[in-house]
Amino acid sequence: MLESLNYILLTLLKILAVVVPLLLCVAFLTVIERKVMSAMQRRVGPNIVGPFGLLQAFADALKNIVKETIIPSRANTIIFIVAPILTLTLSLIGWAVIPFDKGVVLTDLNVGMLYIFAVSSLGVYGIIMAGWSSNSKYAFLGALRSAAQMISYEVSIGLIIINVLLCVGSLNITKIVMAQENVWFISPLFPLFIMFFISCLAETNRHPFDLPEAESELVSGYNVEYSAMGFTLFFIGEYGNIILMSTLNVLLFMGGWLPPLNIPIFYYLPGVFWFGLKLLFILFLFVWVRAALPRYRYDQLMRLGWKIFLPLSLGWVVFTAGILIAFDWLPRDLVFII
Repeated sequence: MLESLNYILLTLLKILAVVVPLLLCVAFLTVIERKVMSAMQRRVGPNIVGPFGLLQAFADALKNIVKETIIPSRANTIIFIVAPILTLTLSLIGWAVIPFDKGVVLTDLNVGMLYIFAVSSLGVYGIIMAGWSSNSKYAFLGALRSAAQMISYEVSIGLIIINVLLCVGSLNITKIVMAQENVWFISPLFPLFIMFFISCLAETNRHPFDLPEAESELVSGYNVEYSAMGFTLFFIGEYGNIILMSTLNVLLFMGGWLPPLNIPIFYYLPGVFWFGLKLLFILFLFVWVRAALPRYRYDQLMRLGWKIFLPLSLGWVVFTAGILIAFDWLPRDLVFII
């Protein structure tokens, strides 16, 4: 009995050790995004709350907590309340299999990539529930857009991941990272990295693919009827998904916690440092794209997903499999270099 209790407490501490830093990262990511965009657009950005405006996110969170939660009179109340909770929960449970360093992982599943793909696929349900239960035309249109968009780009994301799995021969995320000790997959699979990054933008409803939240057409999209804590939960879930997809970019193509070059001095720095540095770079790209590019039309978004990314990613699967079979007698690292 005592051993079971200790095991439960230890598991809870591990979960808190992942969730609390993640929530802090979400808070500071919003501030960094606003500061970077203001610098790119020659504005000041948040600079009042805390030093350099770094505490602005906590002030915004406090404001939303003390606000009144308004539920539309004609909404389906239970589904309306459950939708943001489901979105936040799904954005958090995906981190259970993410390794931050060798051995630093909550659950080292042998089918870790399959688990991530399954959890990310469920994220669309929270958005559909929010759009339908709000009983609002704008919210429902935003939910339909989001569902079509996420389903479209999950296909290409899955095929791109298959290329990496073919090269590694395992669904375990730690093994995927360790397979990049000599060469990161971003080098031999660079076109796939670009496609994966763009697909992640569409999967997380980020600019220039933020059609589900298009302010000029749908006011705010699927969360237009939400306020106070409901909106905050959606907001945290959205940015949690952004960090999760950026983490997948780092793990699949940029060597995870591995240092950039086989230089001995780099190995004195902890793997978490390199992991965080690469993650910051990918997150900066997310913000940079938002500040620099105009929004796509919806037909352009669908054409890019189904007519360009899907054939390219499918063709690359055949190409990668052919190369690995043709050069099966060569060392795997030499195949990548060739």
